[in-house]
Amino acid sequence: MLKRKFLISSLSGENQRLDTFLSENIKELSRSQLQKTIEGKKVKVNNIIRKSSYKLKEGDKVEIEYRFLEPEKVEAENLPLEIVYSDDHLVVVNKPSGMVVHPGTGNRRGTLVNALLYHFPELKRIGSEERPGIVHRLDKEASGVMVVAKTLEAFQELKNQFKKKEVKKVYFGLVWGKMSEKEGKIDWPIGRHLKHGERMSIKTKKPRSAETYYSVQKKLERFTLLEIRPVTGRTHQIRVHLAASGHPLVGDLRYGRRKSKVKCPRLFLHSSLLAFFHPETHKKIEFSSPLPEDLKEFLEKYHKILP
Repeated sequence: MLKRKFLISSLSGENQRLDTFLSENIKELSRSQLQKTIEGKKVKVNNIIRKSSYKLKEGDKVEIEYRFLEPEKVEAENLPLEIVYSDDHLVVVNKPSGMVVHPGTGNRRGTLVNALLYHFPELKRIGSEERPGIVHRLDKEASGVMVVAKTLEAFQELKNQFKKKEVKKVYFGLVWGKMSEKEGKIDWPIGRHLKHGERMSIKTKKPRSAETYYSVQKKLERFTLLEIRPVTGRTHQIRVHLAASGHPLVGDLRYGRRKSKVKCPRLFLHSSLLAFFHPETHKKIEFSSPLPEDLKEFLEKYHKILP
């Protein structure tokens, strides 16, 4: 059994959720393992057992007692999977909106990983138990093209390309309002929100660099359709950058307008293009995905294009 102690200060942990702070500081535990540890009453703050949602304050003394837990087995599921391309080294899929990429606490089934393990059982040996073959992610609400590694060599090579920012990622996003420039760059650093640890923000104590380029594709009466090219891959980067710029994505209930008479069926964000170097041949390959029908139909309701 291992024990760790932390002292919360204004520079480390203040205003963070207990589970968020611990996940950032105890890397050897997965989120699901950490959740089990907290639910098992093995975490105390000032000698009092606390829940995951407890907000830490300056001066709090956090104690955790834990052991390495066997990860929960991820079951293969026969779920529909749109395969764009597949070979011995990788598979490219078109992820639908509403599907989580990999299992997490309280969410063990119905994910992209569950579906991938059914169609490609060999993936279970690539990477971690809960994220086999996963080299990047899309938000649950977003849709579009993703690449997944089938071999350890491909896994390491693709991860390295994402790290070196060699992968070209292009999205379509519909934002509220009219962008003042035809194209631009947003480069505000991003980190955990000061008060809401489950959210990301440009107002943070631990900022990490983030770059997002955009260009206007269509100007509508209330909205602007953008082509978006994130260089970095921070959590919720596109959503946070656009919301902070005053033009949140339509349908974004976390960072955008929660109350509106305009009802978009879901987050208007689609991964439309992915280009990278094949891990075996080293030739550049590119895959695309058209805008889904639900987003097309929403656009047609507001089809008036402005000059």
